[in-house]
Amino acid sequence: MAALSLSLTAVVVAAPAQAAPRPTIVLVHGAFADTTSWDGVAAQLRTDGYTVVTPENPLRGPAYDAAAVQRTLDTISGPIVLVGHSYGGFVISQLHDPDVESLVYIAAFAPVRGEIAQLALDPIRFPGSQLLPPALQVKVVDDPRGIAGKNLDGYVAPDRFHDVFAQDVSDATAADMIAHQRPIAIAANLEPSAAPSWVGTPSWYLVSGGDRVIPPSSQRFMANRMGARTSEIDASHASLVSRPVEVAAVVEAAASN
Repeated sequence: MAALSLSLTAVVVAAPAQAAPRPTIVLVHGAFADTTSWDGVAAQLRTDGYTVVTPENPLRGPAYDAAAVQRTLDTISGPIVLVGHSYGGFVISQLHDPDVESLVYIAAFAPVRGEIAQLALDPIRFPGSQLLPPALQVKVVDDPRGIAGKNLDGYVAPDRFHDVFAQDVSDATAADMIAHQRPIAIAANLEPSAAPSWVGTPSWYLVSGGDRVIPPSSQRFMANRMGARTSEIDASHASLVSRPVEVAAVVEAAASN
């Protein structure tokens, strides 16, 4: 019996510790884009062995959009790394799912409680955004959540999209992005944030140094304010499209934390 006990103890001691499960990566797109904007990043992450989910962001308002993303999170078991680009950063900041172990902001809004996205584009504090008329256009759209089934949405004028949103991609890639552009409800940028989830959650921020939508100075301010692990890349607002390998590397750093 003593010999058997010692033998079993040796087996237990020799058994390798089970590796913790890799988190699922959830990529949330921003305004003027859809899930295809993450294609390059998602492909790199999947090549590196991660499970990746890219939910639709309705672009109707932070609370509504966060609820839509939460429905996707509810289908995932295990740890999650939640990633947001642009307005998608505002959305992920509204989510307080206990399975989210890290947050990643890619040229994204990272609000404090009560703040609206438009403040991050304040031309007095943070000059440089070119997301202004005539580049920014508005149109009336069908929307069951709006008054009388209508809403006022904003979009980037197709003839200005390449220069303002993604100046560092090819003409063909810009054309594809324009074809996939989705407008955002103007009211979404005026809806105050709830208490942000980045308080108390490890966060990463990748600044786009050549951003013509959210000025780099605004991005640095938000990243510093939240105490994020911050890095910077010489890229347009659409760094996830133009520099997917580098963006994926930041996400993987958060996933391995």
